[in-house]
Amino acid sequence: MINDQITAKEVRLIGEEGEQFGVLSLTEAQNTADKEGLDLVLMNPNGNPPVCKLMDYGKYKFDSLKKEKELRKNQKISEIKEIQLSMRIDEYHINFKLKNAQRILQEGDKVKVSLRMRGREQAYSQNAVEIVKKFVADLGEYGFIEKDPVIMGKNVSVVINPKKTK
Repeated sequence: MINDQITAKEVRLIGEEGEQFGVLSLTEAQNTADKEGLDLVLMNPNGNPPVCKLMDYGKYKFDSLKKEKELRKNQKISEIKEIQLSMRIDEYHINFKLKNAQRILQEGDKVKVSLRMRGREQAYSQNAVEIVKKFVADLGEYGFIEKDPVIMGKNVSVVINPKKTK
């Protein structure tokens, strides 16, 4: 709340540079703000008495929006990209998928490695886990896993997080 929106009888007034004016009536605080050509802004309505500060509210609002925009611009939203393997995958295809996974991890995104078992392959789920573990071990220098591979129904999956680069 600013200026005329403030309803308290007394306020603790703080100057633009942080100097203390003490406890003043609302009209005195408003007069001080008018003399200096600034706005009276309610900072802490729950204080006893409420705390108000003298500032250029338009500039304050502009600066806070600018900071928010800058923070959002610098924020990196990491995605999870999936790489699918199979029980009968050839060495060439594993190497190809390893290169893709390395590139994804270097970009800072997570990689979900999943292996789908079909038909009789489900009887050999331990082999599927070994294939996934070998794939993850080959990515060791680019990322790390939080949990071991998990068998969920017909799928074996694991999520690899990228290592932080400086």
